[in-house]
Amino acid sequence: MRVTFLGTGAAGGVPLYGCTCVACERAARDPSRMRRPCSALIEHAGTRVLVDAGLTDLHERFVPGALDAIVLTHFHPDHVQGLFHLRWGRGAPIPVHAPPDAEGCADLYKHPGLLDFQRLAKLEPQRIGALSFTPLPLVHSKPTFGYAVQAEDGARFAYLTDTLGLPPQTETFLQAWQADGLALDCSFPPQEAPPRGHNDWPMALDTIERVAPRRAWLTHIGHALDAWMMQTNPALAGNVSVARDGEQIELGRGQPLGHP
Repeated sequence: MRVTFLGTGAAGGVPLYGCTCVACERAARDPSRMRRPCSALIEHAGTRVLVDAGLTDLHERFVPGALDAIVLTHFHPDHVQGLFHLRWGRGAPIPVHAPPDAEGCADLYKHPGLLDFQRLAKLEPQRIGALSFTPLPLVHSKPTFGYAVQAEDGARFAYLTDTLGLPPQTETFLQAWQADGLALDCSFPPQEAPPRGHNDWPMALDTIERVAPRRAWLTHIGHALDAWMMQTNPALAGNVSVARDGEQIELGRGQPLGHP
């Protein structure tokens, strides 16, 4: 299974418009330090699935037929705004799997165009080609799912953004599931007051320790967290890293799909 982090930024991205912090100034000078809307491309055995659609150039990145499906974590604009242009295209419908959010975002439900919206149910796996996606409830201000993704060869990757901690049923599932890789929301540097809607640095690392994946990547990074990391150079365990836009990872274990 190959995972490409197409975007690793929190809402507003890095550089943040009008901001002159050290992280935003660095990203303005060096495009490799930019953080675009949080999203990932997951590929295995010819199946290609886009997780979240916040990139506004999806119609340029992916030619018709290049994606088997789009899977949404939730309907906040920074995770779906790329759909607004894509929907007016021509050709075969594009399956868009999403949490059961009656409001969605703006008029996407009313005028879906090419988009074939399909509601997912928590903890009920959805097979998409050579991949299986199990929706995992998260803690956010809109109905939000993370996904436990398993390939036909048994490789396991969990994608968990946006969230503030994990619900007990999701944490219990992941502890038993034993992910090869985990991408987890880490939007803020350490906060004095409890953060809202997203993990800060200590919460994210504590969650990784409890879930115990083989490897983990922090994503949905805000500019303040980037600036804090530049100034403090915090230590990370050897199996944990901060994801970068464009980074690709390969996961595999050689275990049949559906086996624990």
